[in-house]
Amino acid sequence: MALPRTTLEQWVVLQTVIEQGSYAQAATVLNRSQSSVSYALSGLQERIGLPLLEINGRKATLTEQGRALLAQATPLISAFLQLEHRAAGLKGGVRTELSLVVDSVFPQNRLFRALKHFQSQFPDTRVHLTEILRGESLEQLSEQSADLYITTLAPENAIHGRFLLDVDFVPVAKSDHPLLSLPVPLTAQDLARFPLISVADRHARSEDKHPAGTVAHWTFTTVGAALEAITVGVGYGWLPLESVDKALESGLLSRLMLSARTVRQTSLYMVLDNETQRYDQTVSELAKSILEECGLLP
Repeated sequence: MALPRTTLEQWVVLQTVIEQGSYAQAATVLNRSQSSVSYALSGLQERIGLPLLEINGRKATLTEQGRALLAQATPLISAFLQLEHRAAGLKGGVRTELSLVVDSVFPQNRLFRALKHFQSQFPDTRVHLTEILRGESLEQLSEQSADLYITTLAPENAIHGRFLLDVDFVPVAKSDHPLLSLPVPLTAQDLARFPLISVADRHARSEDKHPAGTVAHWTFTTVGAALEAITVGVGYGWLPLESVDKALESGLLSRLMLSARTVRQTSLYMVLDNETQRYDQTVSELAKSILEECGLLP
């Protein structure tokens, strides 16, 4: 395999000269002498065998060939800088991959804002996200082998755990659903005439899923699927308020006025995997981003 005739350093010098407009300005930015900048570019053009630069007055501009070649070299320069940045991170203990297990009822807008913030700090760390049903058991969670969990399980069974938030569930239906035409407040008998759309819960008892004397209930594994079913009018259901607030604002969905309580809550916790038994820097920053989105950090 033949070695490259040019160096990455020469292409960086060329890029800097074009960005700064002159050899002198590029030398200042690169903390080099002007003669070394000129030498690097002369060597680059000699090895390429093409004129890459031309001087118009005091400004250095690219030739047609120079524009084409620098355009191809630019992503290579960026990739190499990212490689060095990643190497520095690995040297400092930055993880290359993290796994996060999240209960399906955790507000996705908060989750993805936290992940975006984490990504800005650790762009080279890949996050593997797994969504689970409500109330997964500790055995099922341990099978996931994640670094962090967001779960309905209280943290006393884990080494590191912290309360995150209470998810408020509200009863909703499509705004033209027959329930909205009945006198309020709605009774249990009123509700029993229509399908209940719910998000699957490992702790739900079978009689809760389909009580005697009611129409068939529908169960989905994600909030998104349950919301879509309610939006098209399949039935009514209890959904996280943060997941339906836009649909309520637009008038697509309406809250149901019940004779019983109109808000249910599910508590969520952040739990560190028992096998990890430590917060390294990368896991700690991911946890911090999640806590900030839950309003638990200043």
